[in-house]
Amino acid sequence: MPAPGRGRGFTLLELLLAFVVFALSFATVLEILSGSMRNTVRARHNSEAALTAQSVMDQVGLEIPLQNGYTVNGESGDYAWELEVFDYANTGENSHSVELAELTQIELLQVDLVISWGTSPRNQTRRFSTVKAMLANRDLQP
Repeated sequence: MPAPGRGRGFTLLELLLAFVVFALSFATVLEILSGSMRNTVRARHNSEAALTAQSVMDQVGLEIPLQNGYTVNGESGDYAWELEVFDYANTGENSHSVELAELTQIELLQVDLVISWGTSPRNQTRRFSTVKAMLANRDLQP
């Protein structure tokens, strides 16, 4: 049986302790949500950059000339890009591909694409590279 005159509520110390535990838990949850949002935005930008790269690479040989030394800049939405076409350098990894290309009169060209977005100091850059093939110029004399 409780002592007479003594209430059955929480003490001020217990309330303060409960509030501190709640505040720390809430801060932790907010930090987790904030990190999740940052990761979602980062993934969205990387996905859009990859889709933009695919779109630009698909234009090479159609709207963008496939010729050695060609360089072009452009923009697509929030993304700026720079494309460069040059002779494929034999690095030794794919020497059979280079030999086969020479035998079949096919010219291999490397296409490098740099996509960037954002503003300083949080600007981002991604690099993409592929190899395209085209028929080598042949002098056709009867």
